[in-house]
Amino acid sequence: MKLKEFTLKLAYKLDGKETSLIIDGGEALKGYTDGVVSVKEECEEGRLRVTLVSQKRIELTLAELIYDRYFEKGEAFFANGFQSWTVSREYRHGEQQKGLSAICRAIPIARKFAGASGDYHFTQYGRDLYHSFTYTYLRNGDKVDLLGSLNERTGYTVFYADMRENILAVVKDVEGLQTEGEYELFDIVEFLGGYDSVFDSYFAAYPLKKTGGVTHLAGYTSWYNYYQGIDEKIILRDLEGLRRAEDLADIFQIDDGFETKVGDWTIDSEKFPNGLEPVVDKIHAQGLKAGLWLAPFAAEFKAEIIKQHPEWLIRDKKGKPIISGMAWMGFYALDFELDEVKDYIRALFKRVFEEWGFDMVKLDFLYSAAIYPRNGKTRGQLMCEAMEFLRECCGDKLILGCGVPLGPSFGIVDACRIGCDAENSFKDKFYVKLTNQEIISTRNSMNNAVFRRHLDGRIFANDPDVFFLREGGVKPAKYTLEQKKLLAKVNNMFGSVLFVSDDIGEYPEEMVELLKQTYVPFEGNITCAEYVGADVIAINYTLKGEKHRFSFDSRSGAYEDSVLK
Repeated sequence: MKLKEFTLKLAYKLDGKETSLIIDGGEALKGYTDGVVSVKEECEEGRLRVTLVSQKRIELTLAELIYDRYFEKGEAFFANGFQSWTVSREYRHGEQQKGLSAICRAIPIARKFAGASGDYHFTQYGRDLYHSFTYTYLRNGDKVDLLGSLNERTGYTVFYADMRENILAVVKDVEGLQTEGEYELFDIVEFLGGYDSVFDSYFAAYPLKKTGGVTHLAGYTSWYNYYQGIDEKIILRDLEGLRRAEDLADIFQIDDGFETKVGDWTIDSEKFPNGLEPVVDKIHAQGLKAGLWLAPFAAEFKAEIIKQHPEWLIRDKKGKPIISGMAWMGFYALDFELDEVKDYIRALFKRVFEEWGFDMVKLDFLYSAAIYPRNGKTRGQLMCEAMEFLRECCGDKLILGCGVPLGPSFGIVDACRIGCDAENSFKDKFYVKLTNQEIISTRNSMNNAVFRRHLDGRIFANDPDVFFLREGGVKPAKYTLEQKKLLAKVNNMFGSVLFVSDDIGEYPEEMVELLKQTYVPFEGNITCAEYVGADVIAINYTLKGEKHRFSFDSRSGAYEDSVLK
């Protein structure tokens, strides 16, 4: 694709009047001005930069690059979902990129709760219309055409493929933006070649900040057996059980449930009468890193912090606090733009690292920091600033990101969830089709592990979420043995953060051996992965000089792995 051959669409407001502009790229841009704005273009081999220059302070309402792009028969468009949990996969002509369910769209309160975690109120869904955040690729067989943004700080970059009209659009989410002077709208690169080579090139070009360089983590997280029902006894028992993994485990994470309320972050003294420091000491004594789950921008409806500081919440133009998600029967988000909120969050991390002694934090529901554009800034700018603030708070400690738009996390987090939560049952619950594209689903979790594999080891360590091997437990895992083995295999092949939430002390010996096998890093090389049916994904890979074909049915859990002759 010739990056320079575009049509630029702009719209802005000045003194209450909206002006719309349509300008061709190339020569037409040189010296162009309407008296208020002008546009600068820099185009070199494989890279395009477009900068807006405004003589007055304006509110920008639209910024799009439109390309004619013929989509060949069978060509696949990769849609990178809005945040960690959002379904991400390849689409071909005739397939549907699903958005918020019809039921949720029709019921205002459902739309508020279920729609909060996604992009449903600021992107477009439609027939043969697909979109992708920060980067995308078009694949025809082994040939890959990757398009990626190098600047999300000025706003999320969304790539649209309209396969009915043969149009490819690059849209900057500029809602809420007020600007004067120079403002970089787009910094787009293109790479052509094989799957691995184009991603090597993209992340080599990406303006990264260096992080801890995690390549592999294996161990335990408490959430998927107990949810918030943890206590000191449970944690210490499961810590002891992890000894059975021997030196293959290196991290033990305490998840949600240690606190009195999300947002308050005081330790529940009934559950942990001795605090968390003694628990962390025992984790360290076992030769493991200690991890703790936090949602630093979230405050559940009943949190004391909301009663004490209602002015800390992100609010809409009418002054009403914005619902930020469904968890904990609903929650609001703290406005990190406020100095008092920043001080509050800094103090939290100081306790976590300096007083309690943790080595890693899993930071969840991060999208909520930028759920609403404000103070003249776009969602993308707010999200990038929020992530930089978190890295400042954590210093050189490990960050596992979750519920976060991926572009703003690049170069900030050490590891990142790349799919939704896995469910305690292999079969999707009834509500999966009735809510959003971020909902808990083992099927969707495996899908994302496969189709976001290109991130692993290039920008952070991929966390595909947990696998289940237990038979009983507080929350029994409703999986057949074949389904358990499948999820473990997918996580091992496509992820570098490998967690269970089981009491490993209860495992029979054969399950201990399966756990150990799954904790060992996968040494094969994936050469191709794609849907070959509505629910069947086929993967080609090489391992120890042999070519393999691995295919699985994401609904039934049936799978086959064979050596190709």
